[in-house]
Amino acid sequence: MSKLNIEAIHQENKKQDAFDFRAGDTVTVNVKIMEKTADGKMKSRIQPFKGVVIQRKGTGVSTSVTVRKISGGIGVERIFQIHSPLIDSIVTDIHGSVRRARIFYMRNLQGKAARITERRVRAAAEAATAVETATVAEPT
Repeated sequence: MSKLNIEAIHQENKKQDAFDFRAGDTVTVNVKIMEKTADGKMKSRIQPFKGVVIQRKGTGVSTSVTVRKISGGIGVERIFQIHSPLIDSIVTDIHGSVRRARIFYMRNLQGKAARITERRVRAAAEAATAVETATVAEPT
């Protein structure tokens, strides 16, 4: 009985957005920040955090992602819970081509050595049109 309740809570808190990014991709995570103003009122704003995905970990509601960026010559890493209510959105900027799921070796690289080549991704619509044109072009 309690397992059903836990699964119901997980489904309730799970975001329906499809997060299609993996290690090596450059993403912008928009985080909701709560600030206190001078009059004592709470004010929220969106703060973007743009960096390279180092790893993606977990399944379901407990999925987390580690994002690394260089700020002022110092590497900064943040771990985000993907389904947290504090995450406004996650936008994939560049799809990177790497051979590993966890790219911790990026911590030791600097400058040009830390570059990641861009992976070319065909959109589903382009793929569908390519299949349609191929079937039309075939003589029957």
